[in-house]
Amino acid sequence: MQLHVRTEQQTPEWKARYAVRSGAECTVNEFAHRHGMRHCRYRGQGKAHIQHVLTAIAVNIERLSGLPPTEEAPTPRRPTAFQHYLDQREIPRSKSWRTLGS
Repeated sequence: MQLHVRTEQQTPEWKARYAVRSGAECTVNEFAHRHGMRHCRYRGQGKAHIQHVLTAIAVNIERLSGLPPTEEAPTPRRPTAFQHYLDQREIPRSKSWRTLGS
C-alpha cells in the first residue's frame, strides 16, 4: 500500500493537486501560529467570524505592503456604451459621479 501511494505521489496530477493544498496549508499554519487564531478573543460565532475576517484583511495588507511597487501605470478602462453615446452626441459628461452635486 505504501509503495502504491509513493508511486502515485510522483505523478504530475498528484503534484498539481498537492500544490493547491500546500498553499492553503501554509496560510492556515500562518494564521494558527503567527496570529493566534487557535483561540478566539470573543464568544459567539458571529464575533469569532468578524475576528477571523479582520485578521485575514490585516494579513493581506501586511503581505501586499511587502510587494515591490509596480513601475507601469495601470491601463485606463475602456469607455462604456453610455459614455460612447454621450461622446457621439457631443454631450458633456462629468469625470465622476461625485462631482455631480458640486
